[in-house]
Amino acid sequence: MRNLRLTIAGLMTLSTIATVSLSTGVGASAAPLPTLASCKTSIGADEFTKGKLTVATDTPAYTPWFVNNTPSNGKGYESGVAYAIARELGLTRSDVVWVHEPFNASFAPGNKHFDFDINEISYTSARAQVVTFSASYYDVQQSIIALKGSKIVKDHSPKELKTYQYGDQIGTTGLLFIDQHIKPTKTTRVYNSLADAASALENGQIDAIVLDTPDGQYMASNGSGEVVNSKNKNIAVQVGQFPSVGEHYGLLFQKHNKLVGCVNAAIAAIKSNGALASLQTKWLSIYTSVPVIRP
Repeated sequence: MRNLRLTIAGLMTLSTIATVSLSTGVGASAAPLPTLASCKTSIGADEFTKGKLTVATDTPAYTPWFVNNTPSNGKGYESGVAYAIARELGLTRSDVVWVHEPFNASFAPGNKHFDFDINEISYTSARAQVVTFSASYYDVQQSIIALKGSKIVKDHSPKELKTYQYGDQIGTTGLLFIDQHIKPTKTTRVYNSLADAASALENGQIDAIVLDTPDGQYMASNGSGEVVNSKNKNIAVQVGQFPSVGEHYGLLFQKHNKLVGCVNAAIAAIKSNGALASLQTKWLSIYTSVPVIRP
């Protein structure tokens, strides 16, 4: 996804490019999870550096996933998630070491210099062929972007959604969502880039674009500059977001890394004890506050 750190034109070449279909898998083994008690005594043997949890992310690291480009400060959703996982594994804050890993390099095959990478990396079956993913720590939702004042802003019941003219970038999860879940009566217009789709929206050639919620929020923000009028004012609005259909971010490990079982146990724990939901409330309200609509 990687919103807020690249131009919209480049965003969709990264994590929201679809391979075959929207993923509904968890991206992790279905084997029974180890107990956290056993993990606390065993993880040292599987860590990249014994006694330390080495966590990677890209730089710069942007809000709300991180704050002040400082992953180690515990501020921001992904920084908070990493430290919450460490606590469940019996590790202290000083036991967590942060390293830099470029986004595109993270899911390339080969040896890794970290235990896991946390960097808004969407699970795909293609990536899972060469790296291992944890269970979801953030379920990605798709959202509708339209022009302010357009009919779809108010009229978006499931039946009404089928009547609009959609457009999207070729090969994206947004395009798949339109075809698989909205199923409009008009053939979706497909563009080579998201910039082209945004231009079509701006010029009234299409009624809406479907984007993952974080990228959609960026396109609809005043600072994006992607859909503007003659006075250079943003005229896009995020109409609403759809329930998740399985797309999600996972922690990325070297293929067959034995540590993934214990990390999944820690993720299960912070889901059940409410810590993950609290982090989402604290850091991701800009996304969770978007109203949910039905396709």
